[in-house]
Amino acid sequence: MSHTAGTGIRQAQKQKTRQALLDAALLLLEEQSLSSLGLREVTRAVGVAPTAFYRHFRDIPDLGVALVDEALGSLHATLRTTLAATGDSDERIAGAVELIAGLVHAYPAHVRFITRERHGGVQVVREAIGAQLGLFVREVADELAVQPESRGWERDDLLMLAGLYVDHMVMTASALLAAGPGEEERERVARTARRQLRLVSLGRRHWLD
Repeated sequence: MSHTAGTGIRQAQKQKTRQALLDAALLLLEEQSLSSLGLREVTRAVGVAPTAFYRHFRDIPDLGVALVDEALGSLHATLRTTLAATGDSDERIAGAVELIAGLVHAYPAHVRFITRERHGGVQVVREAIGAQLGLFVREVADELAVQPESRGWERDDLLMLAGLYVDHMVMTASALLAAGPGEEERERVARTARRQLRLVSLGRRHWLD
């Protein structure tokens, strides 16, 4: 076996163990907060020695920051264009709410982690979530700025509107998660979310009046 091939195998195994630690932590966090999660809990769930943890993360907060990146890091392009395109159309509003519902359905553990730890007890994780959501706000504001409806708007007002959209996204995701699998309750949450977005759209239309 060549040196290059051996290095590649070791790197793949290292990445596999890292992902296993992230997945185990996420599963354990369904029933507790990050501040109460123990390093030995996570390594025991994966079946590795506690010392192996430190080859991938400095500590549990560092693992939490990695979970934030995993949960939100890949969503920027999708959410930026969807939230900025919400507009006044019922079809666009419904599409935005459906996207959020789809993310909750596909990644419930990640959504639960973000909504719980956004105001949780681990400062570096709160800051990581805040930084990701703040980046979403700035990206959505950039998209809104080029729309004809935003002609004459100040940058601070665009950021405020973008912040409303991002906060609404998080609030709706949390409400859908709390609603559970029942179709009727989930539709009630989605209907409320659509009405809230219509109200925001009405305010946007008349903001400069």
